[in-house]
Amino acid sequence: RGPGFKIKMSRDIISFYRLIQSFPAVKLHLTGAVMRATEVEFDKAKEHLKTLKNDPGNDTKLRIYALFKQATQGSCSSPKPGMLDFVNKAKWEAWNSLGNISKEDARQKYVDLVGTLISSEAPIQKEATTAGDPKSSYQTLQVTTENNITTILLNRPEKKNAISRKMYEEIMQALEQAGKDDSVLTVMTGSGDYYCSGNDLSNFTQVGAEGVEKLARDSGELLTRYVSHFIDFPKPLIAVVNGPAVGIAVTGLGLFDVVYATDRATFHAPFSQLGQSPEGCSSYTFPKMMGTAKANEILLFNKKLTAAQACDLGLVTEVFPDNTFQQEVWKKLRAYAKLPKDSLRYSKQLIRGMEKEKLHAVNAQECVRLQERWLSEECMNAIMSFFQNKSKL
Repeated sequence: RGPGFKIKMSRDIISFYRLIQSFPAVKLHLTGAVMRATEVEFDKAKEHLKTLKNDPGNDTKLRIYALFKQATQGSCSSPKPGMLDFVNKAKWEAWNSLGNISKEDARQKYVDLVGTLISSEAPIQKEATTAGDPKSSYQTLQVTTENNITTILLNRPEKKNAISRKMYEEIMQALEQAGKDDSVLTVMTGSGDYYCSGNDLSNFTQVGAEGVEKLARDSGELLTRYVSHFIDFPKPLIAVVNGPAVGIAVTGLGLFDVVYATDRATFHAPFSQLGQSPEGCSSYTFPKMMGTAKANEILLFNKKLTAAQACDLGLVTEVFPDNTFQQEVWKKLRAYAKLPKDSLRYSKQLIRGMEKEKLHAVNAQECVRLQERWLSEECMNAIMSFFQNKSKL
């Protein structure tokens, strides 16, 4: 059925349920004159879809399904599946959310989306690694250097790029190598639909024989080292936010030099919902860049930002339409990478130098507070509730 791209039922049906709850996302924006894809282009896009190397994630597969149905059958007219039919209900919600857009518009958006997926894989497909190359040894990342740009690709799309303990260590290793290599810029981005869904909460279930106190202490030390790598990174560091960002993936953006985002991205730091407190130096960088009151809405009261709102507040540098995001951003980055390397490095040192001592102090203070939070009954109950709710569905 559909475009030949099946959505598989996973053990974790919660992912489909959450998709339903947060689905206003199926809008793809076009700039300039409205284009009309031909039937031939539509058929080619269907064939190109079969060549994808990586699973683009459930969000994108649902958008593909919905656009295909809209392009071939028009607006959704089938009855809504029952509450327990999670997969078909998610498909129905995706298709129905397109409303009354025309078959022609849906066809064009389908072609654009498939084109973006194919083009985003191009750097990965042409990556050449050799035995002994440290960049080929990562399990949770793909690290490449091309055109004077080192790209750190978060590569756990099936987990929405949630950061496991292994990924924390590998990101630090990748930053250390990128800081010493011959590249001009370093870019961090995500594979699949998400930029990064934040800390993998399964990290909290890895309690060893020495108990939760040891786990909290080790986690605090890990986070302190992780954030310090961003504070001390010597080159221009650019985030290419290709989708939703959560938790540490949001708070750490204040330590990047430039942040580019697709208009499909969202930014959410739900610390109080999980009984926790801010990290990534956000308790300092957010009020400084956006004002105390606006920062409080995000850090205290869990406000989720759209890409446009994040840009207005200074967290994001520039927002691009999703269908042209990859092309426009990488065009900019390739131009930046032609600038004199030492000039960029020394300029960043001047800009960041006066702040580094303060940032390290904030990082240490935040991590001490988080260790206390992780051991609190409030935090433990919130995390237990999260896993219990997950297991019920």
